[in-house]
Amino acid sequence: MIHSSHGKSGPPPARQARGKLAVDIHAHWYPAEWLKLFEKEGASEAARLERNGSRYTIKTARISNAFDEEFVDAELRLAAMDRQGVRVQALSLTTPMVNWASPALGLALAQAFNDTANALHASHPDRFVGLAALPMQAPELALRELERAAKLPGLRGLYLATNVNGDNLDERRFWDIYAKAEELGWTIFLHPMDTIGPERTARYHLKNLLGNPYDTGVAAASLIFGGVLDEFPKLEVNLPHAGGAFPGLIGRLDHGTRVRAELKHMKKLPSEYLRRFTYDTIGHDDRINLNLIRLVGADRVVLGSDYCFDMGLVDPVGTVERLHASVDESERDLILGKTAARLLHLAT
Repeated sequence: MIHSSHGKSGPPPARQARGKLAVDIHAHWYPAEWLKLFEKEGASEAARLERNGSRYTIKTARISNAFDEEFVDAELRLAAMDRQGVRVQALSLTTPMVNWASPALGLALAQAFNDTANALHASHPDRFVGLAALPMQAPELALRELERAAKLPGLRGLYLATNVNGDNLDERRFWDIYAKAEELGWTIFLHPMDTIGPERTARYHLKNLLGNPYDTGVAAASLIFGGVLDEFPKLEVNLPHAGGAFPGLIGRLDHGTRVRAELKHMKKLPSEYLRRFTYDTIGHDDRINLNLIRLVGADRVVLGSDYCFDMGLVDPVGTVERLHASVDESERDLILGKTAARLLHLAT
C-alpha cells in the first residue's frame, strides 16, 4: 500500500536502535549566539527578531520566518533525534540565511553560525556536524570564510541558497567558491531562498509548496546549462525536497535541449547529469520517493527531515522503512546513512 509522508502533526513512535546509521542531512538550526548577533546588528539594516514566549519571528526587508525553541535548543533537538532514531544531524542555517545583509554583517553572521556549529560538534561529536554558511553576496569574503571554515573540524559541507539575491548559481563570480569546494571534497547542499514568483505565490503558502521546489529546479538547471558541473566534474551537489521540480521535469529539459537554439551549446542531455546530484527523501509521498530512487539510484538518495518545520518529516526514518517492499536492505542502508556518511566525511 502506498502512503504519503505526513507533516508535524504529532511525534513518531520512539524508535529502538537497530544498529543502522541514520544521518539527517536536512536539519535546520538557529544558534542562540547567531540570533543575538542578528538582533543586535541587524536593526541597522531593517532586520529584526521578535519573541513571544517560546515563539520567534525573524524578519528582513524581503524575508521572514517563524519558529520555536526546538530550532534553538540542542537538548530538545537531541531528544527529538532519539525519538526519530536519527544518529547524526547535519546542521544548516535556514531563512533568511546571510545573503540579505551587507557584506560585513553577512560575513559576521556566517562566522557566528560556523563557529557555533563547530562548538556544538565538539560537545556532541557523534551527533552533530555543521554545513558552513557563506556571505555569497560578496564572493571574495565568501571564499575567505570557506577557507577558514574548512579548518574547523565540525564543519563538513557547504550550505548555499538556490539563488543569491535573485542571481542564479551559474554566475561566474561564484566559480572560485565551487572550485574550492571541489578541492576540499565538500558537498554543496542547496536550499530554496527568496524564491521565484513571490507575487503570485503569496497566498495559500504557495511560496513554500510550489516556490521552493521550483527554485530548486531553476538552480539545478542553471548549474547544468551554465557549465558549472562540466567545469567541476568532482563537485557534489545535494538538492532538497526530493530534488524539487528538477527530476520530475527531466524529460522536458531533455526535449528542450534537443530543439532550442538557446541550448545548442550543450554537449549532453540534462538527464545525463541526474546522478551528479544527490537528493533528500522529503518527497511527502512514497510514490515520489520510489520514482526518484528508480530514476537516480538508491545510492544518490539520502535521508532528510527539514527539522523541524511543519513542512518537514516527523518520522524521516519511517519514510525510508516504508519502502521495504520495493527497496532492499542494502539500498535502505545507503539512503538512511551510508551515502550521507561519505558526503559528510563521517567515521562509521
